[in-house]
Amino acid sequence: MDATIQSDPNVMMGKPVIAGTRITVESVLERLGAGESIDSLLDAHPRLTREAVQAALRFAADALRADVVYPGPGEAA
Repeated sequence: MDATIQSDPNVMMGKPVIAGTRITVESVLERLGAGESIDSLLDAHPRLTREAVQAALRFAADALRADVVYPGPGEAA
């Protein structure tokens, strides 16, 4: 079964989370970006699945694919 990402204003202030959990996509990305392994994430969060981590990565990639101009260093946002 594919894990899904959902956003509900009543859960984690509306931040995208792994469906059925309070684990935010942001948290997953931060931990992976800091060098934590997927296996370590799975050990720390028994309700988290490898598919859910992959769904978080796909969600982030899709969000960055949106037509947005990102300011460079020293530019106003």
